[in-house]
Amino acid sequence: MPKVRRQNLPPALFQHLLDRIHSRKIPAAQLEVLASWLDAQPEVPDGQWYKRFSGMTICGEGELIKTFLLPGQPAKGERVS
Repeated sequence: MPKVRRQNLPPALFQHLLDRIHSRKIPAAQLEVLASWLDAQPEVPDGQWYKRFSGMTICGEGELIKTFLLPGQPAKGERVS
C-alpha cells in the first residue's frame, strides 16, 4: 500500500488543494490535525480513498491527496483510519 506523498506534488494539484482550502475555509486547526496524521506516514489504498476529520474530509487516490471536502459532503472510495 502506498504512503501519502507530501513532497513533489504536481503544481496544478498543489494549486487545486490551496484553492480548496481557501474556498472551503478549512481552519488552520484542521490543517494541523492533517499534518499530525501525515507525520505518521499513513498507508492508503491504491485507488480512491478518504479520511474524515472533525471539520473536513480529505479525498485521495493512491499516494496523492486530491481534494478537501466539508462535513456532510459525500466522499468516494475506501475509508481509511
